[in-house]
Amino acid sequence: MSLFTTILVIFLLFMNIFLIILYLSEKRSSRYVAYDEESRSTLKRRVTHLKEELESELVDFDIEEWEKALEESLEEEIKNL
Repeated sequence: MSLFTTILVIFLLFMNIFLIILYLSEKRSSRYVAYDEESRSTLKRRVTHLKEELESELVDFDIEEWEKALEESLEEEIKNL
């Protein structure tokens, strides 16, 4: 066996060990959190409340006023340069 093939085999062996360790650590970590019913309903209420709040803010949002304020802000920044 040549030196190159020996080094290649050792490298591949270490890579396999490294990948196995990564796989096992990922398998042990749980990605999904199980919520009890009370926590789930609390989260649902919070999300619903935030959604309603956002929708009410979007109704009041004036795009033309926002664009005007943005242009003024940009003009001020340019003047300060």
